[in-house]
Amino acid sequence: MKLIHIPLLLLALICCPACQNKKAPAYKEVPSGATYTNPLLPVGAEPWAVFHEGKYYYTQGAENKIILWETNDITDLEHATRKEVWIPKEVSSSYHLWGPEIHRIDGKWYVYFAADDGNMDNHHIYVIENVSANPLEGEFVMKGRIKTDKDDNWAIHASTFEHRGERYLIWCGWPKRRIETETQCIYIAKMENPWTLSSDRVMISEPEYEWERQWISPDGSKTAYPIHVNEAPQFFESKNKDKVLIYYCASGSWTPYYCIGLLTADAGSDLTDAASWKKLDTPVFEQQPEDSVFGPGSPSFVPSPDGKEWYMLYHARRIPNDAPGATDSRSPRLQKISWDTDGMPLLGKPRKEGISEK
Repeated sequence: MKLIHIPLLLLALICCPACQNKKAPAYKEVPSGATYTNPLLPVGAEPWAVFHEGKYYYTQGAENKIILWETNDITDLEHATRKEVWIPKEVSSSYHLWGPEIHRIDGKWYVYFAADDGNMDNHHIYVIENVSANPLEGEFVMKGRIKTDKDDNWAIHASTFEHRGERYLIWCGWPKRRIETETQCIYIAKMENPWTLSSDRVMISEPEYEWERQWISPDGSKTAYPIHVNEAPQFFESKNKDKVLIYYCASGSWTPYYCIGLLTADAGSDLTDAASWKKLDTPVFEQQPEDSVFGPGSPSFVPSPDGKEWYMLYHARRIPNDAPGATDSRSPRLQKISWDTDGMPLLGKPRKEGISEK
């Protein structure tokens, strides 16, 4: 998916008045046989990107700030324009900035992220807004914390989407305050505007299968208490748009068992009715130890510049798990998806680092 400049085409447009009246495409042609290799960056977790007017805007978790990358080639992030666009000003949202996502809504830019006051039990969802045409210009301002329920339960990994004229928020949250065992579930609610919910939260998935409840790594390293995980929900659609899809991550992200599951609903159903959703009983994307790919997760989806292909962004490790206290070794990767005969996405298997991809 590498992109190139085409000086001869540009020269022809300059020299040919008839050509100048034709609208230029919003993308640049992908050269035949172009390839890239994973990972896209040496390190980085929770990758997210959106394609808008010929540019990809990319972000990933950075703990104490939000950084945006701008590029016309998502496979070449190392040479992308990069800018810090948000450094927290309030103590309540200054620590552990997880899962940032940038969205273009009603002509403005919004970044959703989770943050806390230094105590990770106090994680909540925040949203910032930028009215500039380019999110690397102008200034992001805090719109506030999204109150996800009356008890102000822990909430992370917010994502938003529009379906049939209605905007929704999906996220990971606690059913109630953790006491001994922590349970992270997937919730959905309707939105009044990009920073306010208009309906009560509805749980549409909880960790019930063994592959969703792994929290101890093969070397015995583990958290201080059991944590069963459904998190990082992401909206997508079947090819003919008759199904709404929510991909999510299961099991502890610190383990090699972190993987991607799938929820589906009929496009015409009530998405805020838990009964509308069906969960696959096996993961759709998981570790491949034989290829040194462990803990794949945090999916998001981007089109090729011409809109003819779709790719999944995700992160993974080359080792089963990082040692306690070690630097997070997860890195962002990109993989083209295909479709089955029913129009459902086929994610394939996470491939080994360094293999040429198209």
